[in-house]
Formats: sequence, C-alpha cells, structure tokens
Amino acid sequence: MIALIQRVSQARVRVAGDVVGEIGTGLLALVCAERDDSEREAEALLGKLLAYRVFPDAAGKMNLSVKDVAGGLLLVSQFTLAANTNSGTRPSFTPAAAPELGRRLFDLFVERARASHPRVATGVFGAMMQVELINDGPVTFWLQVKPKT
Repeated sequence: MIALIQRVSQARVRVAGDVVGEIGTGLLALVCAERDDSEREAEALLGKLLAYRVFPDAAGKMNLSVKDVAGGLLLVSQFTLAANTNSGTRPSFTPAAAPELGRRLFDLFVERARASHPRVATGVFGAMMQVELINDGPVTFWLQVKPKT
C-alpha cells in the first residue's frame, strides 16, 4: 500500500461542493491499495503513518508524530498513486488494486485508524473529490509497504 502524506495546518475534502472531511493541524494522507496488498499491508502502513515523525519538537527538529501532537488525520483514497508511468505519456493503472479490494482495504485502513487515533476524517471512496490543503513546510513524504513474498 502507498500513502502520500503531507503535514498540513489545515485540509478539507469536498464532494459535490459539500465538505465531507476536514482537519486542522495534522496529516493529509492520500492512500492507495495495490493489486497484491492485503490487510497486513494496510495495518503496517497505518502503523508507520501514525508513528512517522514529521512534526517539530521544541528544538525545531522533526521528531514528533501526529499522535504526539494530537493532530488530525484526513484520509483520502487515491488509486492514481499506483500508476505505472514508465513509458509513454498516458499512465497505466494495472498496479492498482481492483475497486472491490481497494475499497475493502481503504475501509479497513479507516476503521483501524479510528480505533487508534481520536481525530480521523475521510473523503468518499471512488467519488470525484476536491482536496484543499495548506501544506506546512512544505513537508511531503511517500510511504510504501510492499507485500512480503
């Protein structure tokens, strides 16, 4: 599974003009399941995301996690993160999970996030969404957990 995370001072996601998820200080995570992913990868990625130290400590060093700062977590499904862009000028999405698997893993990811963290908001799986954010830093990281073979 893949997550593109951004440290934000605020972020929101709209569907059909309505705000469906919103946070203040925290992490916006664009989340993607790949075709060979399972619950194991979802849980491992969530653990990494919640523990990843991207917030500054008193000395200004990136040393605190979203849990440490009691920040919000905005989770947005985005299958395009799995795009194969190695050839041509049109991306291929064959590495992405089929929609049914993607939804199941994203829903599991959200469920486990809500069980582990008090401030979780989401977009709507499969919907056309508009994501607004103020990237704080800017700070952006690519996290990926690959299936063990």
